[in-house]
Amino acid sequence: MSTTIIHHPSQIDFDKPGKTHYRMAFPLDSGWGSSLVPITIINGYRAGKVSATPRGLAAFGGTHGNEWEGQVAVKRLCQELDPAEISGKIILMPQLSESACAANQRISPLDGVNMNRAFPGNARGTISYRIADFVKRYIFPQVRVVVDIHAGGREGGFALCTSFHPVPDPAQFDEIAKVASLFDLPFQLIYSSQMASGLLTDEAEAEGKIAIGGEFGFGEGVNRKGVLHAFEGIRNILKHYDMLSGEILKIDQARPSLPRLVDARNIEDYIPCPRPGIWEPLVDLGDEVKHGQLVGRLHDFSDHTAEPLELRAHQDGVLIMMCAAASCQQGLTLYVIARDASIANK
Repeated sequence: MSTTIIHHPSQIDFDKPGKTHYRMAFPLDSGWGSSLVPITIINGYRAGKVSATPRGLAAFGGTHGNEWEGQVAVKRLCQELDPAEISGKIILMPQLSESACAANQRISPLDGVNMNRAFPGNARGTISYRIADFVKRYIFPQVRVVVDIHAGGREGGFALCTSFHPVPDPAQFDEIAKVASLFDLPFQLIYSSQMASGLLTDEAEAEGKIAIGGEFGFGEGVNRKGVLHAFEGIRNILKHYDMLSGEILKIDQARPSLPRLVDARNIEDYIPCPRPGIWEPLVDLGDEVKHGQLVGRLHDFSDHTAEPLELRAHQDGVLIMMCAAASCQQGLTLYVIARDASIANK
């Protein structure tokens, strides 16, 4: 299908039956030209169960440009979802920060802004803030479910997981946890809202959306399992809400257990690198660790005779995130240990 370049949100027909591909032109701040952000809108032809169908679902890839699993999975959904099989509205944006994706970097080179710190956006701001404003004002009102697919890029490695915050509304939290489990990843992470502000999912949660993030790979690669779980997980969500017919798929046939719910909501669980050095991990992502266990060593090569600094686990739990690079700067998050949790102790 052809793609229509548009220059204003009023040119988007959010209710047009079938599948429509757009590229929204956001003018550059420093010259004549535009960043063309891809958008696909699907309004299904299939009649669903009215009580089970939400107002819609939006899925985003490329919020960070060097995280590719979401971009690949959401692009594939743009191609493969058939309006004849869909009930309700689906909005797909595979490269939200198109300029960051084109540059294969975390932040946009056009304004130096991290898209996942730009919400709620600003219609008069630089390009990243204007894209965030567009999402909040024109995309969020169309949908009830919001999915933002991430990976670690070059910043950090994660055990494959979905992620969400400990929102205060118990019913919203329970539904988010249920929907997140449909990605069938090894872990579901309740994570801290103290690490940063301006996140896409933060804004969606505040509006009462069923908002789910997740880490589907790292290392600026395209993790095969991450893409599979992102693609089939979104399809499972559509099936869960009767927006797509068919049975919910057990994605990881080799792992019989359900996703493991773990909790790292406390800022103290995010261990900063105490000094610059070369990080030597002694455990792997997803490993069980015990309080006091040696997690890794930080080496100083300015004196090759110096003993390394030993870092030990501050609690029992799962190593859910760890610095991916050998060279780690002071203050960057070195690792995160998450505790087991349950919906009952949320």
